[in-house]
Amino acid sequence: MAVLQKIRVKFGLAISIIIALALLSFIIDPSTLESAVNSMSSKYDVGQINGKKISYTDFQADIDRYTTINQIATGSSVQDEKTQKQIRDGAWQEAVDRYMFIKQAKAAGITVGEDEMLDQTTGNNISPILAQNPAFADENGLFSVDNLKSFLHNISEDESGRMKIYWNFLQNSVYTGRFYAKYLALYTGGSYLDKLSEDALVAENNTTMNLSYVMLPYDYNDTTVAVSNAEIKEYYNTHKKNYKQQASRDMEYVVFEVVPSDKDIADTRAEMDAALAEFATTDNMKTFLLKSNSERPLSAYWYKPGDLKSVSADIDRFVFSGESGISPVFTDKNTFRSARVMAEAMVPDSVYVKHILLQGAGAARQADSLLAVLKGAGADFSAAAAVHSVDQNSMDGGELGNIGWLTQNYMIPGFESVITAEVNKPYVLTTKYGTHIVCVTKRTKPVAKKQVAILERTALAGKDTYNTYYAQANRFSSIAGGSYDGYLRAVDSVKVYSHKMNRITEATSSFGAIENAKEITRWVFDAKAGKASNIITVNQKFFVVAAVTAIHKEGYTPLAEVSSTIKTTLFNRKLHDKTRAEVAEKIAGMTELSQVAAAFDATVQTAEDVAFASTAEPVVDPALAGAAYAAADGVVAGPVAGRSAVYVFQVQSRQTGSFFTVDDARNMMSQKAQYATRMIVPVMMDITGVKDNRARFY
Repeated sequence: MAVLQKIRVKFGLAISIIIALALLSFIIDPSTLESAVNSMSSKYDVGQINGKKISYTDFQADIDRYTTINQIATGSSVQDEKTQKQIRDGAWQEAVDRYMFIKQAKAAGITVGEDEMLDQTTGNNISPILAQNPAFADENGLFSVDNLKSFLHNISEDESGRMKIYWNFLQNSVYTGRFYAKYLALYTGGSYLDKLSEDALVAENNTTMNLSYVMLPYDYNDTTVAVSNAEIKEYYNTHKKNYKQQASRDMEYVVFEVVPSDKDIADTRAEMDAALAEFATTDNMKTFLLKSNSERPLSAYWYKPGDLKSVSADIDRFVFSGESGISPVFTDKNTFRSARVMAEAMVPDSVYVKHILLQGAGAARQADSLLAVLKGAGADFSAAAAVHSVDQNSMDGGELGNIGWLTQNYMIPGFESVITAEVNKPYVLTTKYGTHIVCVTKRTKPVAKKQVAILERTALAGKDTYNTYYAQANRFSSIAGGSYDGYLRAVDSVKVYSHKMNRITEATSSFGAIENAKEITRWVFDAKAGKASNIITVNQKFFVVAAVTAIHKEGYTPLAEVSSTIKTTLFNRKLHDKTRAEVAEKIAGMTELSQVAAAFDATVQTAEDVAFASTAEPVVDPALAGAAYAAADGVVAGPVAGRSAVYVFQVQSRQTGSFFTVDDARNMMSQKAQYATRMIVPVMMDITGVKDNRARFY
């Protein structure tokens, strides 16, 4: 025991757990222990693909790699929630392709060889993945072999390794894409339309009928039709796969939304008005906006008419109306804005830029000397870049130093001044990367634009307002006392509306108007049925108290929860069969529809241009159309059990056209096959037992 104690002290809790599990293995059945360990580990897995567990750590590494790829592809490190989701989806899809789809494709006999990959990446049949990539496009947006070769040439010289990461991603995309192309071609190629089916399809789509029929509705109040519990149970067991369910919860919740009071709004407007005089006259707008707590810092962006509508149509109208000074204060709900035009100029939408990057203590002095040389007649910018530039990767169009076309939305941080720079006049600027000599060599046609400062303030709830709403939520939570019964008492006592949400999953992140609220979801999935939460604060704007009313475990929906639906299905089926049998018995020997109508006190109805075809709009119940297509002309036929009635009918005439051709039939089958290909991966995922638990973590 002394040795055991030393081990525990030295290695801590983790080793103690391992020892405890080892000791337990002597008294617990090994299979039970294994199940428990797997359950513990799976809780921290992002998912499972084709038997391969995807740990959170491994998946996060893939996300980090995809984040780098996204930054390289877009030139921006800014990531909103939509971009982050796209990155996570891309990383997950790559894992699905790697561990499931490619393995299934190889099992089907599909291969992608080295020669094929070379041909797709650097040969005569460049993959669209590369050919349509802006990184390899020239100034006209067309694929440039020289740009691709330049990129590949510079990979070995990129010390950051980012170019290699991006190229590996592109190669993997091409590789995976080839497997998809071949598998889908194999699938659609196997969609064969034999001559008999082809002729039948042409005939069906070229044939229409004129019908007479008697419609006999079902009596859904028929008490003689009974469904037993044994029949319900048998149906459930036979169709159990239709009742698969993912883990979900039923819940109720109340919301106390923190909204600014009239005093908060009035105070914000007063602060806005007080700042207007300085806003109109300040020479240091950047500092003023920061000091005034404006929600919009000073931007160097050059706007043209219409660009500011996304901020405020009123601001856009004022800025481009030609008026001077500052705008009136425009109010949008609880947000107040005023604008001031800071500068006007003729500015192009894009410019073509080349640069030389210098780094180190003497970079500024070296830049001045080199700039004087480059301003001289006959100076070779590309040659100077080859000798002096730290950046040997910028080679747009195959010329060293060329960055390419830049716009205000696709801009290297610190290079903003190039938008208004003169053509073919190099100058020096400094960024976080070092000292640059830049030169704009081309630009699009300049248009009238303006730089605008916007003073923007939104009224927020003050401390007193915040505390008022919190006190309301706290009173509710205190009455609830952590239980659902208490929650219901609190609803009656506080007189608030209780929202209900059933079957929420771990992916649920929105609750009515409350978005990005995964903290609510996490609590709901950690709590037991019948429990109520303490106050859950969301986005510093909502106070929520939630209660779990039911837990639905992953697996199959219990029989008790679907028995009423099954009972209705079986009742309808029995009623349809009974009604059809009774009608058949009653009309036996009748040869005229008028006799049938008289026997049931019904009327004879007609329908024209009825078609039994996939391209036709349904004129009558599909069951009636199908039976009529197969029936003989002029003969009373039926009864046929349709969706809402039993039909007895007679085909009065049949017309055959020729507008639907063999080519139409083949195109239709091809379209169906193409549509079916969308289900290939989902079906594979279902068969191989793919589990996606990402919502548990993100």
